[in-house]
Amino acid sequence: MHPNALPTHAPVADDFAAVDRTIHARLASRVPLVQTIGNYIVDSGGKRVRPLLVLLAARSLGYAEDKHITLAALIEFMHTSTLLHDDVVDESALRRGRATANNAWGNAPSVLVGDFLYSRSFQMMVDVGSMRIMEILSAATAVIAEGEVLQLTNIGNADIDEQAYYDTIQGKTAMLFEASSHTGAILAGATPAQEEALKLYGRYLGMAFQLIDDLLDYQGDASTMGKNVGDDLAEGKPTLPLIHAMQAGTPEQAALIRTAIQQGGLEHLDKVLAIVQESGALEYTRRQAEAMADKALKELRVLPESPYRDSLTLLARQAVDRQA
Repeated sequence: MHPNALPTHAPVADDFAAVDRTIHARLASRVPLVQTIGNYIVDSGGKRVRPLLVLLAARSLGYAEDKHITLAALIEFMHTSTLLHDDVVDESALRRGRATANNAWGNAPSVLVGDFLYSRSFQMMVDVGSMRIMEILSAATAVIAEGEVLQLTNIGNADIDEQAYYDTIQGKTAMLFEASSHTGAILAGATPAQEEALKLYGRYLGMAFQLIDDLLDYQGDASTMGKNVGDDLAEGKPTLPLIHAMQAGTPEQAALIRTAIQQGGLEHLDKVLAIVQESGALEYTRRQAEAMADKALKELRVLPESPYRDSLTLLARQAVDRQA
């Protein structure tokens, strides 16, 4: 289903179509490979939640101009650049059910096109013309990069606790969600209370989104997720399902998970999947995601009633109900 046809997108369907046109127009490059890889990844079936947040946040506060289109498109470029780089770092072969760009073209073109998209996003920030928005987005990019490096340094570390896990996902995932809703609010001239509420809404939504991503790695399937079950385990990533399973399981179960994290690979996948199920770690992770979504929903109370606020509400609920 095309994003424009989703219930969450309905109130901003025309805006969303304009964002799509802007994305493709700003992908234009005199170097054909840049445009080829750029088009491949932006057309790869993503839900474009982050640009949607920009549109809904701005419109929920009565924004009636058109700079939210540029802002939404440049945030999608920022996100896409991180995907290109992440797939190289993670040596991923599959994303959203298709070959990753690094799998199709190699690591070097993927990294360099990621750099191009990142640079293009900063050119578009100038077009938006708000120093405050540029300040927030440039700071966000540094936090996101730190979150990715933090995750990298945690690979194979079975001693990571829940707080360290949350610190990592707040940087690598929730930060761009937060920056999306926050900058949309600023563009619309939000009051301080509205600005803070939409900032926190994006943060909590991003946390819920990543928690469900990490849960699905232990219960989803490749046909719906577009990636393989156990990818996180294969990379030695200590995500919340594993952290909780080590706390809640028997000493023998905890020891096996520690070994699986430290070694990486899929040698212990079946046993780890069983332990994660038996220990209640998946239910625990889902409860944490639902708690984050509830916190996001509470922030929406300061917004006036509108179809845009309704979509933000639905988006938070969908974040924890999705299967992919």
